[in-house]
Amino acid sequence: MKFDILTIFPEIIEEYINKGIVSIAKEKGLVEINVHNLRNWTEDNHKTVDDTPCGGGPGMVLKVEPIYRAIQDLKKENTIVAITTPKGEKLVQSKLKDFSTKSDLHMIILCGRYEGFDQRIHDNLVDYEFSIGDYVLSGGELASLVLVDGITRLLPGVLGNEESLSDESFNDGETFDYPQYTRPIEFNGWKVPEILLSGDHEKIRQWRESQKASNR
Repeated sequence: MKFDILTIFPEIIEEYINKGIVSIAKEKGLVEINVHNLRNWTEDNHKTVDDTPCGGGPGMVLKVEPIYRAIQDLKKENTIVAITTPKGEKLVQSKLKDFSTKSDLHMIILCGRYEGFDQRIHDNLVDYEFSIGDYVLSGGELASLVLVDGITRLLPGVLGNEESLSDESFNDGETFDYPQYTRPIEFNGWKVPEILLSGDHEKIRQWRESQKASNR
C-alpha cells in the first residue's frame, strides 16, 4: 500500500507519520508514505503554486499546472487521486475499511490551502473527494492524515492486538465502544463498576454489549 501526499507544508505531514501507529506500519513495510512539496513542480523562480481568483474575490487559489505535473509524475495505472474538500464525501469507517482491504492501493492525496483548488483540478484530475466534517480548517493536511491513519491502522499486523479493531467504535457500522476503566479501582469517590471486578467473563461480556447498545 502506498500514499503520495502533495502539500506546500510537508513538515506537518512528516512530523505525524514518523510517530505512533503509522510509523510502526512503515517500519514493518506494510505501508509506504511519500510526502512531496508541491512547489517542486513549479517552473518559475518564485515557485508559485497559487494565484488570485478569476473574476475577483478574496484570497488565493491553488493553480492547476503544478498539480497536473505532479500527478503526471506520480500516477500509475490504478492510482486513486484524492482531494481534501469540504464539499467531498463524508469520510466514514466503512470507507476506511474498504480502502484497507486493497493491498495494492496507491493513492495520491492533494492537500488544499487558501481558497481551495482551481475547479479544473476537481473536474479533470480527481477520483475521490472527501471531507472529515462540516467545518473549515486552515488546510487539508490534517484531513489527509485522518485518511492515512484511518486506513493504516486497519491493516493486518499493524496493531499489537487485533481484538482492538473488533471491539472499537463503528466496527459494526453503528455503535460506539463500551466504557473503559483501569486502576485505581476508586479515585476521588469515583468507582469502577463492580461487574468489571467480578471475574465473570460472560457477565462482563453481556455488560459491555449492553453498554454498546445504549450508545447507538
